Amino acid sequence: MRILVTGATGTLGRAVVPALAAAGHTVRALSRTARDSRKDVEWVWGDLALGDGVADALREVDAVVHLATSGRGARGAGGVDLAGTRRLIEAARANGSPHLLFTSVVGVDRVPDRYLRTKLEAERLVRESGLSWTILRATQFHQWLDRMLHRYAAFPVLPVDRSLAWQPVDVGEVAGRITGLVNSAPGEGVVEYGGPQLIDTDALVRTWLKARRLRRPCLHLRYPGKVAAAVRERRLTTDATPAGTIAWHEYLFPPPPVPSDDFAAEHTASPTSPATQPERDPDVRVYGGDEGYERPTRG
Repeated sequence: MRILVTGATGTLGRAVVPALAAAGHTVRALSRTARDSRKDVEWVWGDLALGDGVADALREVDAVVHLATSGRGARGAGGVDLAGTRRLIEAARANGSPHLLFTSVVGVDRVPDRYLRTKLEAERLVRESGLSWTILRATQFHQWLDRMLHRYAAFPVLPVDRSLAWQPVDVGEVAGRITGLVNSAPGEGVVEYGGPQLIDTDALVRTWLKARRLRRPCLHLRYPGKVAAAVRERRLTTDATPAGTIAWHEYLFPPPPVPSDDFAAEHTASPTSPATQPERDPDVRVYGGDEGYERPTRG
């Protein structure tokens, strides 16, 4: 099966592309930067926000895995999440109507957040596209929480609301779930996928501080606002099965690698390893979906 992946350069995209290729699919990866193709991945240039190159990227594909988003906190998110999704759908209808798998966020319809409202509107576009579609809603990625805590660690004291519960999931396992959905018969529906445990903010922060070998006092308080209230009510969590198996502690303290006879695999960084996940990159935003849309290069 030939599959187009948008957001292929994002955190989730860097896990999805090799997962699909390993499953035997021919992967066509969309990027705003020209890249060299290799045996199992064809890189194509395109800009979802402007629509350039999108029709060409969709020719002769059987499915589209739509990961691209401007990310939480980015300005003009609608340019990719809404206008880009519209352009993708229009081009897909004109190029054989491939199956469309769209990634979203658990709680997108239950939390009063601007970014989530944008994702919910993008879901509506997918539902009304006239294509066969699947929407995969995931809980927050380990990587997103990791980066959020890195930003908070710049303060001398970490504000912690013990009443908030999280359900982080590993991007590698989300990539596996996406691959499984692509391999199954197309069916219209919304699928949720979360991590294996609920963890409160206090435990989340203390485990992170230990893993990162940092010392910060924690100030216990109650976060104000409607979004915090929704998180407190566990609207960003799911009891859907199957669920991921890599918990927060296992993400922060990964087991030693199992020796392999495959030298290349053993000496190549995983798409989710620290070597390919710059923790302090201010331009990288991950919130359940995938940032994947690259900023224009400044002259």
